[in-house]
Amino acid sequence: MKAPFTSLAGFRAVFDALPQPDAAALEAATVRNGQLTKPKGALGRLEGLAIWYAGWVGDGRPALERPQVAIFAGNHGIAARGVSAFPPEVTVQMVANYRAGGAAVNQLCKVAGASMTVTELDLDRPTLDFTQGPAMTEDELVAALAAGWEAVEDEADLLVVGEMGIGNTTAAAAIAAALFGGSAGEWTGRGSGVEGAALEGKTLVVAQGLERHAEALSDPVEVLRRLGGRELAAMAGAIARARVGRIPVILDGFICSAAAAVLHAIRPGALDHAVAGHVSAEGAHPAVLARLGKEPILELGMRLGEGTGAIVAINILRSAVACLSGMATFAEAGVAEG
Repeated sequence: MKAPFTSLAGFRAVFDALPQPDAAALEAATVRNGQLTKPKGALGRLEGLAIWYAGWVGDGRPALERPQVAIFAGNHGIAARGVSAFPPEVTVQMVANYRAGGAAVNQLCKVAGASMTVTELDLDRPTLDFTQGPAMTEDELVAALAAGWEAVEDEADLLVVGEMGIGNTTAAAAIAAALFGGSAGEWTGRGSGVEGAALEGKTLVVAQGLERHAEALSDPVEVLRRLGGRELAAMAGAIARARVGRIPVILDGFICSAAAAVLHAIRPGALDHAVAGHVSAEGAHPAVLARLGKEPILELGMRLGEGTGAIVAINILRSAVACLSGMATFAEAGVAEG
């Protein structure tokens, strides 16, 4: 679907009238769940996940058949400040690895039965160093949001968004600090593996960015423009597109959650169509999920990004949906209810 906006004002207008889950499907799924051949609540969180999914796809007995994983890659001007354990060239190299099928995300997509798309966002033109000025112009932000929006496949019945971009945990930390308050140190973590003096330098970069743009940080869209990156903006655009199309979303780790938090800040409830796939080992991720009111499905100590934790959670959601839709009711099975 072509993005319905050509300006930041147009993007903001998307949030004026967001669709809600299908009430009839929610009711049908809830009733069916209560009639299945199991004790009430015996499947724990699987039951709630299946009902949530049913409401968003509009089917009280749903199937999960066409999950999409959309990966976005962008480069950051702040990478030149030594905030990552890897050089900026790795972004391009990893995109090639995705296309060749050699990354972890490729293997996990196969297991989850998910299609995978990769969108490169001006990799030869990094965003600006946000300690010196806004990371993106308004036109650049609109283009990145639209790229994310248009990457979502109309036929998808579940969306996971992932990212690649050296320096993007720094941008995510700055966004989280701007949206939720607190010091740079509370939100800045090891990312790709920095520690010691390098971590102190990364924290300083975040603090400088927050100070440089302090006058604009009450506006979440400006937070994204000034402190974010093209791949974070694209993730936000894709998640917004999913909401408009009532496509359920599984959020990935810290970077994805920071991008999604921009939508939550624009309008509380904007992420009702999303669940948290996992809590990552990046130190500030639990705090972001707490602010978003999201309980992670998995906790596996992962911190790769790229959508990997959320992709693993696809299989949990598949299990939930399979039980809701495939189990027999007491009446169908001829089993006496307790």
